[in-house]
Amino acid sequence: MLHFSELIETIKARREMLQVNQEMLAELSGVSLRALKQFESGKGNPTLKTISKLADALGLELTLKVKTLNANK
Repeated sequence: MLHFSELIETIKARREMLQVNQEMLAELSGVSLRALKQFESGKGNPTLKTISKLADALGLELTLKVKTLNANK
């Protein structure tokens, strides 16, 4: 399971690996620079749509999995 802080670090690391600054990513993704800065600092509360736009602009794919319920819980 990926935690929110790991998601932030994954997106930030990918941005840096591609040598894309925050301003460029904001423009490419259609996400405001303010929202991107808040997201990367862990202070924002982005929607799934915002995270998806950032991931898509960086060539990343978001996937959701259905949890298997443990009958013993």
